This record gives sequence, structure tokens and C-alpha cells, in this order.
Amino acid sequence: MPVDRKLLDILRCPVTKQPVFPLTGQQLAVINQAIATGNMVHADGSAIDNPLEEGLVTENKNRVYRIEKDIPVMLEDESILTDQVEGF
Repeated sequence: MPVDRKLLDILRCPVTKQPVFPLTGQQLAVINQAIATGNMVHADGSAIDNPLEEGLVTENKNRVYRIEKDIPVMLEDESILTDQVEGF
């Protein structure tokens, strides 16, 4: 189930203060493919072990936040910097 539209309207990246948007299917596939290679880490340097089911991306597409059980996890340390994925 997608994140409530009203919540999306007020959510902002805690780092950049930019609005966030749901990942497209293509963006999600690219991120999950990179996670599967074992080369992706969270912003704090910890390994990402599981693929994303859903996610939110900042307006400038530099940072991704996962969604778990319809709840956005907006923690800086657990975000994913997209510069790890070529051509994201």
C-alpha cells in the first residue's frame, strides 16, 4: 500500500529539507539490483542486506529512504546515497 498522499505532501528529507517522492518502478529496480551485488551501503557506511520493497527519493535524486510496512524511515544514517549507483 502506498504512503498516504497527505503525508507525502509534508515529508521532507531531514538532511536537505527537499521534498521526497515515491521511487518509480525503474528506480526501485536499479537500486535493488545494486543492493543484490553487495556494493551498497547506508549513509553511515553499514551494509544494506535486504532489497527495498518501496522507497522515497529526494527531489534532486541524491538520497533514498526506505519504506517499511507503509512507514517511511526518514533517518539520515539509514538513507541510501544514490551516487553509489551509476546513472541513477
